[in-house]
Amino acid sequence: MKALVLSGGTGSRLRPITHTAAKQLVPVANKPVLFYGIESLVAAGVTDIGIIVGDTAEEIRTAVGDGSRFGARVTYLPQEQPLGLAHAVLIARDWLGDDDFVMYLGDNFVVGGIAELVDEFRETRPDARILLTKVPDPSAFGVAELSPEGRVVRLEEKPSDPRSDLALVGVYLFTPGVHDAVRAIEPSARGELEITDALQWLVDAGRTVQSTVISGYWKDTGNATDMLEVNRTVLEGLPPAVLGDVDDASELVGRVRIEAGASVVRSRIVGPAVIGAGSVVRDSYIGPSTSVADGCLISGSEVEFSIVLGDSRIENAGRIEGSLIGRMVRMSGAARAPRAHRLVLGDHSQVQIAP
Repeated sequence: MKALVLSGGTGSRLRPITHTAAKQLVPVANKPVLFYGIESLVAAGVTDIGIIVGDTAEEIRTAVGDGSRFGARVTYLPQEQPLGLAHAVLIARDWLGDDDFVMYLGDNFVVGGIAELVDEFRETRPDARILLTKVPDPSAFGVAELSPEGRVVRLEEKPSDPRSDLALVGVYLFTPGVHDAVRAIEPSARGELEITDALQWLVDAGRTVQSTVISGYWKDTGNATDMLEVNRTVLEGLPPAVLGDVDDASELVGRVRIEAGASVVRSRIVGPAVIGAGSVVRDSYIGPSTSVADGCLISGSEVEFSIVLGDSRIENAGRIEGSLIGRMVRMSGAARAPRAHRLVLGDHSQVQIAP
């Protein structure tokens, strides 16, 4: 069995962070989201992995390498344009051959992994198995309609009038029969080959499409709000450790991890939280659900429920909460209360300012 991991999207909902970084490599608890997916596949016994890459191919290659660090063998499959999930299957046809495969969206996060689902699929081998979860706004997702017996009868991509509240999770399991489907369908109104259309083709052709409704935690980490929620969830299971230096004037409360080379001085850190290697926290408060990446400086500030990426500096900046701070950011307090806000913002930035 093989795995097809999709990592070619543009990450428009995470801009401006993704102007300079692949969305699949934005870290959760200081580890890229993509790595969690690869680890889940390897834990399920799927080690032959093809990664669909686009404009950020070189960055993905540099981060993942040949896959040996994960116990996997990785092949990179270029996709010139992100033309839909079914298009990714189409261009991976030669590499997939006649093997069963898992298709895993590289920016999705499933707590608990997929080992049981893969084992069940290996035993029963339906033409396709999809994962579903109930969501409050199904119109933003691919949506499945089930019969009273639980059989998949209809699928639609981002319907304006959803027939159910069951959204497709970004993990799909297929036998080679799906290749007939992706060759048969036409591009949708938005110009993409939709995997929902391929699945509907299988249903209409009388093929077996089974579903599993998951009650565990799943997130599509395509926006900052979901990234912060996933970060919170992962941090809650992070093993605490003090591998760096913490002075006697500092206090660590709860599940806190201080990586090697990090330094905490006259500060209070309330977990779950992680401070990355080589980072310095001085005269500051780090609150729950916060991850500070490697090489950062937090001084004279309060940071809570936030993600701070590598080599950023936050100095005398007051209280920061519910924020995603990019790499090499410089934040500092003004010398006095300003009469006007002074900003330098990149394309697609989002800022909330108190009146």
